[in-house]
Amino acid sequence: MNTDIYDYLEKFDEPTKQRFYILHKLICESTSNNIVEKLWVKLPSFYVDDNFIRIIPFKDHINIEARTVTSHRDDLLEYKITPKGMLQIFHNQQIPEEILKTIFEEILG
Repeated sequence: MNTDIYDYLEKFDEPTKQRFYILHKLICESTSNNIVEKLWVKLPSFYVDDNFIRIIPFKDHINIEARTVTSHRDDLLEYKITPKGMLQIFHNQQIPEEILKTIFEEILG
């Protein structure tokens, strides 16, 4: 993992970090392409060419910014999707790994 992202995560509690690492692993498994990891405007971002996914941790949830989230709205009914199309996964919710794998594969190929 990029050291800037690793340092950024240090301000979060262990459960938040663990959930972030699960999502990071799903991103890495979603493509055989080279993923460029960096902080974009202080947000952990993962790029393949111009396509990106952002994982934005908060105290009680994690937002996932990925352009195809809204096309999977019917598969994510128990989760909140923000008006900007970000998926919010609260820490008391399961991570929808299979759906996220599909979303990440669509974006990063």
